[in-house]
Amino acid sequence: MSLRIVYAGTPDFAVPALKALLASPHQVVAVYCQPDRPAGRGRKLTFGAVKQVAVDAGIPVEQPLSLKPLEAQETLRAYAPDVMIVAAYGLILPQSVLDIPRYGCLNIHGSLLPRWRGAAPIQRAIYAGDAQTGVTIMQMAAGLDTGDMLHTVVCPITAQDGGQSIHDKLAELGASALLETLDVLMAGQLQPQVQDEALANYAHKLQKSEAEIDWAQPAVTIDRMIRAFDAYPTAYTLYHGQPLRFFASSIPPLAPCSPASPGTVIAESKAGIDIATGDGVVRVTSLQMPGGKRLSAAEFLNGRSLLGECF
Repeated sequence: MSLRIVYAGTPDFAVPALKALLASPHQVVAVYCQPDRPAGRGRKLTFGAVKQVAVDAGIPVEQPLSLKPLEAQETLRAYAPDVMIVAAYGLILPQSVLDIPRYGCLNIHGSLLPRWRGAAPIQRAIYAGDAQTGVTIMQMAAGLDTGDMLHTVVCPITAQDGGQSIHDKLAELGASALLETLDVLMAGQLQPQVQDEALANYAHKLQKSEAEIDWAQPAVTIDRMIRAFDAYPTAYTLYHGQPLRFFASSIPPLAPCSPASPGTVIAESKAGIDIATGDGVVRVTSLQMPGGKRLSAAEFLNGRSLLGECF
């Protein structure tokens, strides 16, 4: 037995699950993506990652601006889906759309619900210092990530993980978790779990305005910020009036308490650039000068020094 599936997703996060479905016995009858948008210096209209996979596989692609108009809903209904799978789609699905598929709509969400609902669960989990995150396959409801949980998979967050590495891990975990959930669905053995509202947090959309480092903060907070924002919006500090961006960091072992003012570069080595904070020292291991390219600390220090600079 196989299911007729409409898949809705737009960015890289949604690609592994779509590829897993295409390799499964299930039939992906259509793929929904957000409209193509300008990208790059030339501002050319560019396919999203999911659309490219769909086009390569010869799957029909729909890109409505909204799913609220009746015409858009009738188009979806014509595909006669058994289930609609949603992963980082980016459009709101009204109740009338949730009701179209035989088994409703399932969402691949990048957190252990109800811990982080909303747009940026991966980055918020790292920034908050969570020891773990994961993927939740959820039965979609009209509220924001409020539906019943069908399957969860845990993923540890290590001191080396950043937003991008956790994103990639969860994208792959989401693909396997989805196939397992569909097997249980077809067997009629789903056991939905209601979310505990008392445990819910809202993962606000990432803003560029929150990416500037406040060196008066503790080292552990700054380290988590740098790692959480490594892909976007990328943590930065001003250096001669221009943004100096940081992509990776750590807390150096046995770092002595520094009397230096927060934001002062107190040591440099191939291992990283040590910067005093309001409490402790953070070691930057990957960074980018204004107008330059991303470099490791060792590459960055080859011919230049920040020692003694105070950001």
